[in-house]
Amino acid sequence: MSTPGALSRRDFFRVGAVAAAGSGLVLGVSLPHRHAPFSSPGTFAPNAFVRIGTDGAVTVMVGYSEMGQGIMTAVPMLVAEELEVDWTTVRFESAPSERAYYNPLFGMQGTGGSTTVRASWEPMRRAGAVAREMLIAAAAQAWGVDRATCRAENGTVVHASSGRRLTYGELATAAAAVPVPENVPLKPSSAWRVIGRPMKRLDAPLKVTGRAEFGIDVRLPGLLVAVVARCPVFGGRVRSFNAARARALPGVRHVVQISSGVAVVAQGYWQAKKGRDALGVTWDEGANANVSSAGITQLYADLARNPGAVARHEGDAAAALASAARRVEATYEVPYLAHATMEPMNCTAHVRRDGCDIWAPTQFQTASQGKAAEITGLRPETIAVHTTMLGGGFGRRAELDFVSDAVETSKAVGAPVKVIYSREDDIQHDYYRPATYNSLAGALDDGGWPVAWTHRIVGPSIFSRIFPQFVRNGIDDSSVEGAANLPYAIPNILVDYVMRETGVPVGFWRSVGNSQNAFIKESFLDELAAAGGKDPVELRRRLLANQPRHLGVLELAASRAGWGSPLPAGRARGIAVHESFGSYVAEVAEVSVAADGTPTVHRVVCAVDCGTVVNPLTVEAQMESGIVYGLSAALHGEITIDRGRVVQSNFHDYAPLRMSEVPRVEVHIVPSTEAPGGVGEPGTPPIAPAVCNAIFSATGRRIRRLPIRASA
Repeated sequence: MSTPGALSRRDFFRVGAVAAAGSGLVLGVSLPHRHAPFSSPGTFAPNAFVRIGTDGAVTVMVGYSEMGQGIMTAVPMLVAEELEVDWTTVRFESAPSERAYYNPLFGMQGTGGSTTVRASWEPMRRAGAVAREMLIAAAAQAWGVDRATCRAENGTVVHASSGRRLTYGELATAAAAVPVPENVPLKPSSAWRVIGRPMKRLDAPLKVTGRAEFGIDVRLPGLLVAVVARCPVFGGRVRSFNAARARALPGVRHVVQISSGVAVVAQGYWQAKKGRDALGVTWDEGANANVSSAGITQLYADLARNPGAVARHEGDAAAALASAARRVEATYEVPYLAHATMEPMNCTAHVRRDGCDIWAPTQFQTASQGKAAEITGLRPETIAVHTTMLGGGFGRRAELDFVSDAVETSKAVGAPVKVIYSREDDIQHDYYRPATYNSLAGALDDGGWPVAWTHRIVGPSIFSRIFPQFVRNGIDDSSVEGAANLPYAIPNILVDYVMRETGVPVGFWRSVGNSQNAFIKESFLDELAAAGGKDPVELRRRLLANQPRHLGVLELAASRAGWGSPLPAGRARGIAVHESFGSYVAEVAEVSVAADGTPTVHRVVCAVDCGTVVNPLTVEAQMESGIVYGLSAALHGEITIDRGRVVQSNFHDYAPLRMSEVPRVEVHIVPSTEAPGGVGEPGTPPIAPAVCNAIFSATGRRIRRLPIRASA
């Protein structure tokens, strides 16, 4: 997901604390709503980001969604670093849907855009530091000594001269009465003992033993299960259905029409599914019944002939192209892509007269709460969103369709209801990564160096549906990211964008616009390198001379991959460099191509500069994950439309990367003192162009449309 906006730094770093009565210390870092001043009544929902019990256990409340990216370890690490706590006593808990847990980079509670560590970096460390100082003050009071003679150490407070020691559990009650200090200093990086160390994930034991609760695991007294019949054509509506026939089947309790279709509610999933099969729904297919992939491609190709809204304009690209020693032109296409999360979409809701509870594997708690309020007419504060573990997110779980289905159905039947999507439901009723058509031209001087670059993007807009206020002057930043911020020192650049909707719903997909634009710009740059007789690394090295972080990952990846050294017969290398979400990644793919054109990716070398590293194990895992996800799309991923319908339906025709196809992946982290960047998404964008550039090196064949097709 892209970040639509941000709080001021002053608001972002404002920290408050609350003391709670009882048997333990409760410390909170209060974060405001974007539009509300700090002094307004009700602006803050006091919360405890750090809880220390009398047993010494430390619980860190995490207001973000854990979907495999490791935040339930990274966020507690930030707190633990300043708290000086014994790591074995640290626990995590998913925070409730309250204003105090808003992502300060979004101004709402939500997870995406690789923002969790970036948003938590100072507030969570400060939360730990304030708690530490309160515990030290409590110990000093208990001993009647100067606070300066005491220090925190591994979950205890120690009096330096006497050696006396009190545990945090012993101090918890007294510390709750200590005044909250202001302007607490944070530890210098030289004193860090947790940040930067490889730490095993706190959620791993729960997942390995089956104790972790994902959305699909939710169980409640009286819970019913629903499946929804949805029109196969985007935008279509129900015309008629046979509710009696469905209700006659064993286990079926209710049949209700909701905004997305017809929900069949039963005692279990299979009964509900069989009831849906019996409905005999007829549909009004609406205006999109004739939409097809071929038609969309032709429409986009026609639109690409005309200028679009300008996203970047430097120099005079038209003049440079007209007078160039050599001109290179190409068109690139990328298809719609589904998210295909391993855990199918699901949500449980219980609507009552006085409130509503939602149990959901969601990335967007605030919007889920708002949508439920809209459906039920209840006040938002009476609606609780309980965030479960997410079996993959990738942007799909930032949508609200699955939440709406559950809330509407529960309201209609007066009972708790879990809505479950089948794999077919999920793939054929997604919000897809946009398909785009791209027209590019480049100019080379007499020495073969690029002097002009133009890139016209034609495609739909994600923000126009979700955050229309952020579409300005015809530009959706999520559509041009990775293209408009071209880092290469080319004097004449023009990037423009033609926005056109097609009736196919689009949404955030892992790394968003970067996922397609990195493929396009890094592949076309290789075309310019070949046309100018330049080595791909040599060309990038020269054009990135004033971009030290791009250059750093380029050099590291090329060196570790052995760029320029001999390879086994039949193999070739390709490289790509891309910055996204505050992190810089270069990847080298080592590829062979069979006689029929089928590629095999043997090895990927990844270099990443993500600023200050919190947990190197997470960085490595997320780079590997992003590479596999991007490679799945590059080799197999394509959603095609015929008669307004998605053709693909399950993993047999929308295939993920098989285990036998996964290459050996090496991740090398650039040491850095810069602020943390994201790691959940930046590994994805460079892999497709690195592979496609390797295929060109091996065969002379350019890949300008994904997925990669075998070709004899």
